[in-house]
Amino acid sequence: MSHSIKDDEVDIVIAALHSDLTSLLNEWRPVFSRFHIIIVMDPDLKEDLEIPEGFNVDVFTKSDIDRVVGSSSTIFSGYSCRYFGFLVSRKKYIVSIDDDCMPAKDNQGFIVDIVAQHIANLTTPATPFFFNTLYDPFRKGADFVRGYPFSLRTGVTCALSCGLWLNLADYDAPTQALKGGQRNSRYVDAVLTVPARAMMPVSGINIAFNRELVGPALFPAFRLAKEGKLRWETVEDIWSGMCAKVICDHLGLGVKSGLPYVWRTERGNAIDSLKKEWEGVKLMEEVVPFFESVRFNRASVKAEDCVVEMAKQVKEQLGQSDPVFTRAADAMVEWVRLWKAVGTSSAVPEG
Repeated sequence: MSHSIKDDEVDIVIAALHSDLTSLLNEWRPVFSRFHIIIVMDPDLKEDLEIPEGFNVDVFTKSDIDRVVGSSSTIFSGYSCRYFGFLVSRKKYIVSIDDDCMPAKDNQGFIVDIVAQHIANLTTPATPFFFNTLYDPFRKGADFVRGYPFSLRTGVTCALSCGLWLNLADYDAPTQALKGGQRNSRYVDAVLTVPARAMMPVSGINIAFNRELVGPALFPAFRLAKEGKLRWETVEDIWSGMCAKVICDHLGLGVKSGLPYVWRTERGNAIDSLKKEWEGVKLMEEVVPFFESVRFNRASVKAEDCVVEMAKQVKEQLGQSDPVFTRAADAMVEWVRLWKAVGTSSAVPEG
Protein backbone atom coordinates (compact mmCIF):
# COMPACT_ATOMS: atom_id res chain seq x y z
CA MET A 1 0.00 0.00 0.00
CA SER A 2 1.19 3.52 -0.72
CA HIS A 3 1.78 6.31 1.82
CA SER A 4 3.84 4.01 4.11
CA ILE A 5 0.81 2.45 5.78
CA LYS A 6 1.16 -1.17 6.78
CA ASP A 7 -1.68 -3.63 6.27
CA ASP A 8 -1.80 -4.37 9.99
CA GLU A 9 -2.63 -0.71 10.72
CA VAL A 10 -6.06 -1.06 9.08
CA ASP A 11 -9.30 -2.71 10.17
CA ILE A 12 -12.21 -3.29 7.80
CA VAL A 13 -15.48 -3.00 9.73
CA ILE A 14 -18.58 -4.55 8.16
CA ALA A 15 -22.06 -4.16 9.60
CA ALA A 16 -23.94 -7.40 8.84
CA LEU A 17 -27.73 -7.43 8.56
CA HIS A 18 -27.71 -10.44 6.24
CA SER A 19 -26.39 -13.89 7.11
CA ASP A 20 -24.86 -14.94 3.78
CA LEU A 21 -21.71 -12.89 3.25
CA THR A 22 -20.19 -15.29 0.72
CA SER A 23 -20.87 -13.18 -2.37
CA LEU A 24 -19.98 -9.95 -0.61
CA LEU A 25 -16.58 -11.08 0.62
CA ASN A 26 -15.70 -12.91 -2.58
CA GLU A 27 -16.40 -9.73 -4.55
CA TRP A 28 -14.17 -7.78 -2.18
CA ARG A 29 -11.47 -10.47 -1.96
CA PRO A 30 -8.93 -8.63 -4.18
CA VAL A 31 -9.14 -5.63 -1.84
CA PHE A 32 -9.90 -7.02 1.63
CA SER A 33 -7.95 -10.28 1.79
CA ARG A 34 -4.80 -8.54 3.11
CA PHE A 35 -6.54 -6.91 6.06
CA HIS A 36 -8.07 -7.83 9.38
CA ILE A 37 -11.88 -7.71 9.15
CA ILE A 38 -14.30 -7.05 11.99
CA ILE A 39 -17.84 -8.22 11.21
CA VAL A 40 -20.52 -7.09 13.64
CA MET A 41 -23.83 -8.92 13.39
CA ASP A 42 -27.06 -7.02 13.87
CA PRO A 43 -28.35 -8.34 17.23
CA ASP A 44 -31.68 -9.09 15.52
CA LEU A 45 -30.02 -11.42 13.00
CA LYS A 46 -30.77 -14.99 14.08
CA GLU A 47 -28.99 -17.07 11.43
CA ASP A 48 -25.31 -17.99 11.57
CA LEU A 49 -23.07 -16.07 9.21
CA GLU A 50 -21.78 -17.73 6.05
CA ILE A 51 -18.22 -16.54 5.48
CA PRO A 52 -15.89 -17.91 2.78
CA GLU A 53 -12.39 -19.07 3.65
CA GLY A 54 -9.27 -17.02 3.11
CA PHE A 55 -10.04 -13.99 5.30
CA ASN A 56 -8.71 -12.84 8.66
CA VAL A 57 -12.06 -12.27 10.36
CA ASP A 58 -13.35 -11.64 13.86
CA VAL A 59 -17.15 -11.92 14.18
CA PHE A 60 -19.03 -10.23 17.00
CA THR A 61 -22.54 -11.39 17.88
CA LYS A 62 -25.22 -10.13 20.26
CA SER A 63 -23.73 -12.11 23.12
CA ASP A 64 -20.33 -10.50 22.49
CA ILE A 65 -21.88 -7.04 22.45
CA ASP A 66 -23.78 -7.74 25.68
CA ARG A 67 -20.64 -9.03 27.37
CA VAL A 68 -18.50 -6.05 26.37
CA VAL A 69 -20.91 -3.15 26.87
CA GLY A 70 -23.64 -4.57 29.13
CA SER A 71 -26.77 -2.45 29.41
CA SER A 72 -25.59 -0.17 26.62
CA SER A 73 -25.92 -2.95 24.03
CA THR A 74 -29.30 -1.72 22.74
CA ILE A 75 -27.67 1.20 20.93
CA PHE A 76 -25.90 -1.23 18.57
CA SER A 77 -28.94 -2.55 16.70
CA GLY A 78 -29.45 -2.39 12.93
CA TYR A 79 -26.64 -0.85 10.94
CA SER A 80 -25.60 0.97 14.11
CA CYS A 81 -23.85 -2.26 15.00
CA ARG A 82 -20.96 -0.85 12.94
CA TYR A 83 -20.17 1.46 15.85
CA PHE A 84 -19.38 -1.55 18.01
CA GLY A 85 -16.69 -2.43 15.49
CA PHE A 86 -15.26 1.07 15.88
CA LEU A 87 -15.30 0.57 19.63
CA VAL A 88 -13.39 -2.71 19.76
CA SER A 89 -10.90 -2.10 16.95
CA ARG A 90 -7.28 -1.68 17.91
CA LYS A 91 -6.02 -0.31 14.60
CA LYS A 92 -5.06 3.25 13.71
CA TYR A 93 -7.27 3.35 10.61
CA ILE A 94 -10.79 2.01 10.13
CA VAL A 95 -12.55 1.52 6.80
CA SER A 96 -16.28 0.93 7.22
CA ILE A 97 -18.85 -0.45 4.77
CA ASP A 98 -22.25 -2.12 5.07
CA ASP A 99 -23.11 -5.57 3.77
CA ASP A 100 -25.06 -4.21 0.77
CA CYS A 101 -21.99 -2.49 -0.71
CA MET A 102 -20.16 -4.13 -3.59
CA PRO A 103 -16.99 -2.91 -5.33
CA ALA A 104 -17.53 -0.10 -7.82
CA LYS A 105 -15.63 0.29 -11.08
CA ASP A 106 -13.88 3.43 -12.22
CA ASN A 107 -14.18 5.09 -15.64
CA GLN A 108 -11.67 2.60 -17.09
CA GLY A 109 -13.58 -0.42 -15.79
CA PHE A 110 -11.16 -1.28 -12.95
CA ILE A 111 -12.37 -2.21 -9.46
CA VAL A 112 -12.03 0.70 -7.06
CA ASP A 113 -9.64 -0.13 -4.22
CA ILE A 114 -11.50 1.69 -1.47
CA VAL A 115 -8.87 0.92 1.14
CA ALA A 116 -6.03 2.44 -0.90
CA GLN A 117 -8.07 5.53 -1.77
CA HIS A 118 -9.37 6.09 1.77
CA ILE A 119 -5.86 5.72 3.16
CA ALA A 120 -4.54 8.11 0.50
CA ASN A 121 -7.14 10.63 1.67
CA LEU A 122 -6.19 10.16 5.32
CA THR A 123 -2.43 10.28 4.82
CA THR A 124 -2.24 13.36 2.60
CA PRO A 125 -2.95 16.80 4.07
CA ALA A 126 -6.37 18.42 4.02
CA THR A 127 -6.97 22.11 3.28
CA PRO A 128 -10.00 23.23 5.32
CA PHE A 129 -9.05 26.89 5.78
CA PHE A 130 -8.89 28.02 2.15
CA PHE A 131 -10.61 26.32 -0.76
CA ASN A 132 -8.47 25.14 -3.68
CA THR A 133 -10.47 25.32 -6.91
CA LEU A 134 -8.56 22.34 -8.32
CA TYR A 135 -9.81 20.27 -5.38
CA ASP A 136 -7.12 18.12 -3.73
CA PRO A 137 -3.80 19.88 -4.47
CA PHE A 138 -1.78 16.95 -3.11
CA ARG A 139 -3.02 14.54 -5.74
CA LYS A 140 -0.67 13.61 -8.60
CA GLY A 141 -1.11 16.08 -11.46
CA ALA A 142 -2.67 18.78 -9.27
CA ASP A 143 -1.34 21.69 -7.26
CA PHE A 144 -2.39 24.87 -5.51
CA VAL A 145 -3.92 27.53 -7.72
CA ARG A 146 -2.71 31.11 -8.11
CA GLY A 147 -3.68 33.16 -5.08
CA TYR A 148 -3.66 30.31 -2.58
CA PRO A 149 -1.80 31.55 0.54
CA PHE A 150 1.62 29.97 0.85
CA SER A 151 1.27 29.97 4.64
CA LEU A 152 -1.60 27.46 4.34
CA ARG A 153 -0.09 25.14 1.72
CA THR A 154 1.25 22.60 4.19
CA GLY A 155 -2.35 21.78 5.10
CA VAL A 156 -3.45 19.82 8.18
CA THR A 157 -3.90 16.16 9.08
CA CYS A 158 -6.97 14.54 7.51
CA ALA A 159 -8.94 12.55 10.09
CA LEU A 160 -12.11 11.54 8.23
CA SER A 161 -12.61 10.35 4.64
CA CYS A 162 -16.18 10.17 3.30
CA GLY A 163 -16.69 8.02 0.21
CA LEU A 164 -19.66 8.07 -2.16
CA TRP A 165 -22.06 5.55 -3.72
CA LEU A 166 -22.80 4.52 -7.26
CA ASN A 167 -26.17 3.05 -8.34
CA LEU A 168 -28.24 4.01 -5.28
CA ALA A 169 -27.13 7.44 -4.11
CA ASP A 170 -27.61 8.69 -0.57
CA TYR A 171 -31.10 10.17 -0.96
CA ASP A 172 -33.56 10.83 1.83
CA ALA A 173 -36.95 9.14 1.87
CA PRO A 174 -38.95 11.95 0.14
CA THR A 175 -36.44 12.05 -2.74
CA GLN A 176 -36.51 8.26 -2.99
CA ALA A 177 -40.29 8.31 -3.17
CA LEU A 178 -40.37 11.01 -5.88
CA LYS A 179 -37.46 9.62 -7.91
CA GLY A 180 -37.70 5.90 -7.29
CA GLY A 181 -36.02 4.99 -10.57
CA GLN A 182 -33.16 7.44 -10.34
CA ARG A 183 -29.68 5.95 -10.23
CA ASN A 184 -26.29 7.55 -9.78
CA SER A 185 -23.98 6.59 -12.64
CA ARG A 186 -21.64 9.62 -12.47
CA TYR A 187 -18.17 8.57 -11.38
CA VAL A 188 -16.52 11.89 -10.55
CA ASP A 189 -12.77 11.41 -10.23
CA ALA A 190 -12.23 13.99 -7.50
CA VAL A 191 -11.57 14.50 -3.80
CA LEU A 192 -12.08 17.77 -1.95
CA THR A 193 -11.61 19.02 1.59
CA VAL A 194 -14.82 20.16 3.25
CA PRO A 195 -14.19 23.75 4.42
CA ALA A 196 -13.91 24.53 8.12
CA ARG A 197 -17.21 25.57 9.74
CA ALA A 198 -19.20 24.01 6.88
CA MET A 199 -21.68 21.30 7.88
CA MET A 200 -22.19 18.15 5.82
CA PRO A 201 -24.28 14.98 5.95
CA VAL A 202 -22.12 11.93 6.61
CA SER A 203 -23.15 8.38 5.82
CA GLY A 204 -21.41 5.65 7.78
CA ILE A 205 -21.87 3.27 4.84
CA ASN A 206 -18.55 4.12 3.15
CA ILE A 207 -16.17 6.02 5.40
CA ALA A 208 -12.69 5.74 6.83
CA PHE A 209 -11.10 7.55 9.71
CA ASN A 210 -8.09 7.85 11.94
CA ARG A 211 -9.37 6.09 15.03
CA GLU A 212 -6.69 7.57 17.28
CA LEU A 213 -7.74 11.12 16.39
CA VAL A 214 -11.52 11.03 15.97
CA GLY A 215 -12.73 7.57 16.97
CA PRO A 216 -14.66 8.81 20.03
CA ALA A 217 -16.44 11.41 17.86
CA LEU A 218 -18.27 8.74 15.82
CA PHE A 219 -21.06 7.24 17.91
CA PRO A 220 -24.72 6.08 17.74
CA ALA A 221 -26.15 8.73 20.08
CA PHE A 222 -29.57 8.74 18.43
CA ARG A 223 -30.14 5.01 18.59
CA LEU A 224 -32.86 5.70 21.13
CA ALA A 225 -36.27 4.04 21.39
CA LYS A 226 -39.50 5.93 21.97
CA GLU A 227 -42.83 4.17 22.18
CA GLY A 228 -41.22 1.09 20.70
CA LYS A 229 -40.12 2.86 17.54
CA LEU A 230 -36.73 4.22 16.51
CA ARG A 231 -37.13 7.88 15.70
CA TRP A 232 -33.84 8.55 13.92
CA GLU A 233 -33.04 5.15 12.48
CA THR A 234 -31.87 6.47 9.10
CA VAL A 235 -30.58 9.85 10.27
CA GLU A 236 -28.42 8.86 13.22
CA ASP A 237 -25.13 8.85 11.34
CA ILE A 238 -25.87 12.38 10.09
CA TRP A 239 -25.93 13.54 13.71
CA SER A 240 -22.76 11.57 14.39
CA GLY A 241 -21.11 13.05 11.31
CA MET A 242 -21.91 16.62 12.30
CA CYS A 243 -20.50 15.96 15.76
CA ALA A 244 -17.32 14.63 14.15
CA LYS A 245 -17.10 17.59 11.75
CA VAL A 246 -17.29 20.32 14.39
CA ILE A 247 -14.81 18.41 16.53
CA CYS A 248 -12.41 18.13 13.59
CA ASP A 249 -12.79 21.87 13.02
CA HIS A 250 -11.96 22.59 16.65
CA LEU A 251 -8.96 20.25 16.70
CA GLY A 252 -7.60 21.60 13.42
CA LEU A 253 -8.17 18.35 11.52
CA GLY A 254 -9.44 17.88 7.98
CA VAL A 255 -12.40 16.04 6.44
CA LYS A 256 -12.40 14.91 2.81
CA SER A 257 -15.28 13.86 0.54
CA GLY A 258 -15.38 12.25 -2.90
CA LEU A 259 -13.45 9.14 -3.89
CA PRO A 260 -13.69 6.24 -3.27
CA TYR A 261 -17.01 4.90 -4.52
CA VAL A 262 -18.85 1.71 -3.64
CA TRP A 263 -21.74 0.14 -5.55
CA ARG A 264 -24.84 0.23 -3.35
CA THR A 265 -27.29 -2.62 -4.00
CA GLU A 266 -30.05 -2.07 -1.44
CA ARG A 267 -32.02 0.93 -0.28
CA GLY A 268 -35.21 -0.32 1.31
CA ASN A 269 -38.75 0.97 1.00
CA ALA A 270 -39.04 4.76 0.75
CA ILE A 271 -42.34 4.92 2.63
CA ASP A 272 -41.03 2.77 5.48
CA SER A 273 -37.89 4.92 5.62
CA LEU A 274 -39.97 8.09 5.76
CA LYS A 275 -41.92 6.80 8.75
CA LYS A 276 -38.68 6.05 10.57
CA GLU A 277 -36.83 9.24 9.77
CA TRP A 278 -39.54 11.90 9.57
CA GLU A 279 -39.09 13.06 13.17
CA GLY A 280 -35.39 13.43 12.52
CA VAL A 281 -36.00 15.32 9.28
CA LYS A 282 -38.10 17.88 11.16
CA LEU A 283 -35.61 18.24 14.00
CA MET A 284 -32.78 18.78 11.51
CA GLU A 285 -33.91 22.39 11.08
CA GLU A 286 -32.91 22.96 14.71
CA VAL A 287 -29.85 20.75 14.64
CA VAL A 288 -27.91 22.46 11.85
CA PRO A 289 -27.92 25.96 13.43
CA PHE A 290 -26.88 24.39 16.72
CA PHE A 291 -23.83 22.71 15.21
CA GLU A 292 -22.92 25.90 13.38
CA SER A 293 -22.83 27.67 16.75
CA VAL A 294 -20.92 25.03 18.75
CA ARG A 295 -17.64 26.23 20.24
CA PHE A 296 -15.27 24.36 22.53
CA ASN A 297 -12.98 25.27 25.36
CA ARG A 298 -9.36 25.52 24.32
CA ALA A 299 -8.55 22.98 27.00
CA SER A 300 -10.50 20.33 25.04
CA VAL A 301 -7.68 18.88 22.98
CA LYS A 302 -8.98 15.33 22.51
CA ALA A 303 -12.06 14.08 20.70
CA GLU A 304 -13.49 12.45 23.82
CA ASP A 305 -13.19 15.74 25.76
CA CYS A 306 -15.06 17.51 22.96
CA VAL A 307 -17.85 14.91 22.98
CA VAL A 308 -18.48 15.42 26.69
CA GLU A 309 -18.38 19.19 26.32
CA MET A 310 -20.73 19.06 23.34
CA ALA A 311 -23.16 16.81 25.23
CA LYS A 312 -23.56 19.55 27.83
CA GLN A 313 -24.35 22.09 25.10
CA VAL A 314 -26.83 19.70 23.48
CA LYS A 315 -28.67 19.27 26.78
CA GLU A 316 -28.68 22.98 27.57
CA GLN A 317 -29.52 24.38 24.13
CA LEU A 318 -31.63 21.65 22.52
CA GLY A 319 -32.95 19.62 25.43
CA GLN A 320 -35.83 21.99 26.16
CA SER A 321 -37.22 21.70 22.62
CA ASP A 322 -37.42 17.91 22.58
CA PRO A 323 -36.49 15.25 25.18
CA VAL A 324 -34.77 13.19 22.49
CA PHE A 325 -31.88 15.67 22.63
CA THR A 326 -31.47 15.21 26.37
CA ARG A 327 -31.30 11.48 25.86
CA ALA A 328 -28.84 11.94 23.02
CA ALA A 329 -26.63 14.03 25.29
CA ASP A 330 -26.70 11.26 27.91
CA ALA A 331 -25.82 8.70 25.23
CA MET A 332 -22.84 10.81 24.13
CA VAL A 333 -21.43 10.81 27.66
CA GLU A 334 -22.11 7.07 27.92
CA TRP A 335 -20.21 6.52 24.67
CA VAL A 336 -17.11 8.22 26.03
CA ARG A 337 -17.35 6.06 29.15
CA LEU A 338 -17.56 2.96 26.96
CA TRP A 339 -14.69 4.13 24.78
CA LYS A 340 -12.42 4.49 27.79
CA ALA A 341 -13.58 1.25 29.44
CA VAL A 342 -13.40 -0.99 26.37
CA GLY A 343 -9.95 0.35 25.62
CA THR A 344 -8.57 -2.08 28.21
CA SER A 345 -11.03 -4.91 27.59
CA SER A 346 -9.69 -8.40 26.91
CA ALA A 347 -12.65 -9.02 24.59
CA VAL A 348 -11.03 -6.95 21.83
CA PRO A 349 -9.58 -8.73 18.77
CA GLU A 350 -5.85 -8.58 18.27
CA GLY A 351 -6.06 -9.00 14.50
